[in-house]
Amino acid sequence: MNPIISATELASELSSTRPPVLLDIRYQLGGPHGRPDYEAGHIPGAVFVDLDAELAGPPGAGGRHPLPDPEAFGAVMRRAGVSPDTPVVAYDADKGWGAARAWWLLRWTGHTDVRVLDGGLAAWTGPLETKVPEPDEGTFRPAPGALALLDADGAAALARSGLLLDARAAERYRGEVEPIDPVAGHIPGAVSAPTSENVDKDGRFLPAEQLASRFAAFGATADSGAVGVYCGSGVSAAQEAIALEIAGFEPALYAGSWSEWCGDPNRPVATGPQPG
Repeated sequence: MNPIISATELASELSSTRPPVLLDIRYQLGGPHGRPDYEAGHIPGAVFVDLDAELAGPPGAGGRHPLPDPEAFGAVMRRAGVSPDTPVVAYDADKGWGAARAWWLLRWTGHTDVRVLDGGLAAWTGPLETKVPEPDEGTFRPAPGALALLDADGAAALARSGLLLDARAAERYRGEVEPIDPVAGHIPGAVSAPTSENVDKDGRFLPAEQLASRFAAFGATADSGAVGVYCGSGVSAAQEAIALEIAGFEPALYAGSWSEWCGDPNRPVATGPQPG
């Protein structure tokens, strides 16, 4: 299934006999909470989901946004009205990161009909509403493992044996700046592939052939073997996972990402423009 949906397609599906459950995942790293913006206006029927509190576990040794407890995540999805046979569309208003996190978690826990609104809320030209919906309880029960997941050792191995992409800004990869985590640099062997280059100026994903060419330049081809991706805390990497899927790959996600990796002083750190 295509992991993205256009605003035109979404409008059509919302008026159909089988409308999708809508998840509003407005989130900005270090920015204001998304709930006030949601309450000021959201796509009709959308349910707000808090990325920090509901799509991640408590920060700690597993990173800044470790995966949530599957049962707790399932309860959040059921409250939003998600059932196994219910289409789901997630959207946000900033870079597609938050929506991609919801997409990845649902896919990883076994839901097969999940898409992200291409271009986010800015692409939506229909009406907005302020009413907070009260959907019927869903029946979705998470079954983790449907997508490939890397731990720190797996990420290190993939960086040497396959292709591990670093989705952060290039200057963070090079170790020139690190505004969030305590150590600057990247996982040795990882290749810099910032998420900003997966989308156009309007925040829409590039066409599949362009994304395939982009990732081919990093060494990702049909015969290149496994591809993995990480970022700072496993959020923006999910956006890169969508781009990779559009391009025809089945990427693995290192959910702990750099915030977990650099939290262990025994793990090696590379700096500079080369994988190291």
